[in-house]
Amino acid sequence: MTLLKRLFLIALFFIVIGAGALGYGYYYLSQPFGNANQSEPLVLEFPKGKHARYVVAQVTEHYSLDKSVLNNTQLSYGFSRLLGGVSHLRAGVYEIKPTHNWFDVWRKLANGDELQFSVTLVEGHTLEQWLLKLNEVTYLTGDAQAAADRLRAELGASYDSLEGLLLPETYTYRAYSSAESILRDAYESMQRTLADVWNERSGDCPVDSPYELLVLASIIEKETGIAGERSLVASVFANRLAIGMRLQSDPTTIYGVENFDGNLTRAHLREKTAYNTYRINGLPPTPIAMPSRASLEAAANPDESPYYYFVADDTGGHMFSKTLEEHNKAVRRYQLNKE
Repeated sequence: MTLLKRLFLIALFFIVIGAGALGYGYYYLSQPFGNANQSEPLVLEFPKGKHARYVVAQVTEHYSLDKSVLNNTQLSYGFSRLLGGVSHLRAGVYEIKPTHNWFDVWRKLANGDELQFSVTLVEGHTLEQWLLKLNEVTYLTGDAQAAADRLRAELGASYDSLEGLLLPETYTYRAYSSAESILRDAYESMQRTLADVWNERSGDCPVDSPYELLVLASIIEKETGIAGERSLVASVFANRLAIGMRLQSDPTTIYGVENFDGNLTRAHLREKTAYNTYRINGLPPTPIAMPSRASLEAAANPDESPYYYFVADDTGGHMFSKTLEEHNKAVRRYQLNKE
C-alpha cells in the first residue's frame, strides 16, 4: 500500500470519526431535558457577568442530567461550544421547560427571550389594595407607594389621588421591571379608555366631565358585580342626580370611614364626611375604587328606567324599586326577613 493511499485512509478515518462525533453532538443537544408530565420548568436567572458554564450547571442540576456517564456538564458544555452558539448571551430571567433542549436554551439566551411575568389588577379594588398587591409580586422592583406618589406629583394639582385613574387589567412585565412602570401603563391605559368611553357617551350621561364619569363608574363598580345590572344601577344614580336626590350609596360611605372594620353602622351613615353620600349632595370628590371599562360604559350610557332605589336580593343581584314605599317593602323582604 502506497504512502499516499495510507494517508488518504487515515484522513478518511478521522473524517468519519469527526462526522460521527458531530452527528452525535447534534443528537445530544437536540434531546429534551425531561418529560413535561414529570418535570417542573426551571426559572433560570442568568445575571450579568456569568458564563455559559453557569447555565449548563443550573440546567444540569435541575433536570438531573449528570446521572448518565454520557450526559454531564463537560459534555453538554463541549458540544454547546462546538455546535450550540453560546456567545453573546443576554442576562435575564428565562423559563427552561422540560420539552426544551440545549439548542432552545442557547437560542433563548442569545435572543433575550425572557420569561414574561404578569400581575392582574382587579376592578373594584382600591388604590391601597393595588399597591399592596404590587409590593407582593415577584420580580418587580421598587416600593409601589413611592412610585404612586411620584406619578401623582407629575400629574400636578389636578388629582389628590390616583384612585380611579388606573385601568384594571392584567399587565405583563419582565423580571426586575419597576412597580412604577406598571402604574404608568395602567394610568395611560385608563386615559385611552376614558377618552373612548367619554366620546361615545349618550345624552343621558348624568355627569359633566370625564373625571366625574370615573367617580360615578367607581360607585357602580362597587355596587354590583353583575354585568347585566350595571346600566340599570347607573340609571338609578342618573335619576337621582337629575332631581338633586342624594345618592345614598353604602360603598361611598364605607370609603370615607377610616380603618373600616366591615360593619357599617347607623353612626357611620350619620357622620358627615366628604364621601358619605347619605349626608352630601352629588358625587364624592374622588373615585372610591378602580372602575372597569364596563362600569365606565354603564355610567356613560345608563338605561332609561323609572327606578330610584335598589337593594340586594337573595340571588346575588338587586331588586329595583320606583318608590320609597316599594323599596321599604323590598328591604323588609330581603334584608330584614320580615316578609
